[in-house]
Amino acid sequence: MTVIIAFLANILVAIAKTVAAVLTSSASMVAEAAHSWADAGNEVFLLIADRRGARAKDERHPLGYGRAAFVWSLIAAFGIFTAGSIVSIMHGIQELSETGPVESPTVAYIVLGIAFVLEGASFTQAMVRSRALARERGSSTWDYVLDTSDTTLRAVFFEDMAALVGLVIAGGAIALHQITGVAAWDAIGSILVGVLLGVVAVILIGRNIAFLVGANASPALRSRVGRALLASPEIQRVTYLHIEYVGPNRLFIVAEVDLSGDAREHDVARRLREIEQQIEAHPIVETVVLSLSVDDEESLAFEGGAR
Repeated sequence: MTVIIAFLANILVAIAKTVAAVLTSSASMVAEAAHSWADAGNEVFLLIADRRGARAKDERHPLGYGRAAFVWSLIAAFGIFTAGSIVSIMHGIQELSETGPVESPTVAYIVLGIAFVLEGASFTQAMVRSRALARERGSSTWDYVLDTSDTTLRAVFFEDMAALVGLVIAGGAIALHQITGVAAWDAIGSILVGVLLGVVAVILIGRNIAFLVGANASPALRSRVGRALLASPEIQRVTYLHIEYVGPNRLFIVAEVDLSGDAREHDVARRLREIEQQIEAHPIVETVVLSLSVDDEESLAFEGGAR
């Protein structure tokens, strides 16, 4: 729903900005139009990411298809950089030598104001969701958005935030052009919007690459998983724990454990598989692999209590 709202908002805003760019001949409005069209195109990639990443695991993909979401989100981030950032910067540089005034600036201000309302509504929806999820995990909203494996939420959050900042930059550039009579301000506004988009693209590209190559689970998540394992009456201790994201909110867990009691070998295998199935029933767990600990290995301790 977050992506669909952002997509509809971006389409409406892109059309309005394009019309305003034609009517005003403003470089800043051209940059903003390119920004919104790039964002709208990126939402399509994010929708594909959600669909591809949600497919259930099968024999060919035993860890599921979740990483496909990171791939498509990476493509979307490159779209911001190429269609948004580079176009805006290059157009701004070309317009630096222009001396003509912005025509019908009132049209630009009206479109920017409407766009701010629409983008603000989309950003508010993303912010509310992010804040609620961050509160559940005991972290700040900013830290949650940066660290979450939900690549779609992060993309929408940053795109909408950049859109609001870009609108302020464009409006300020046009106003400075009007006040000072210096046409370069409008071109500078276009360049600044491009730089802003470049920064956002680099952040999103970096986070998607991190998850594709195997980002470490946070200490808080590691503690929660460890405590959940120890909460099972079948498990006496945990000596090894590896947690890896294999998709947005999808975990691959490998652990070495000691089982309670002194079961025979064939009973141990059955008990381990039963515990794996219990853990895999959790909606964020894709696959669990448990094996027996070696006697002389130290037990892992997890913050918040362990045994």
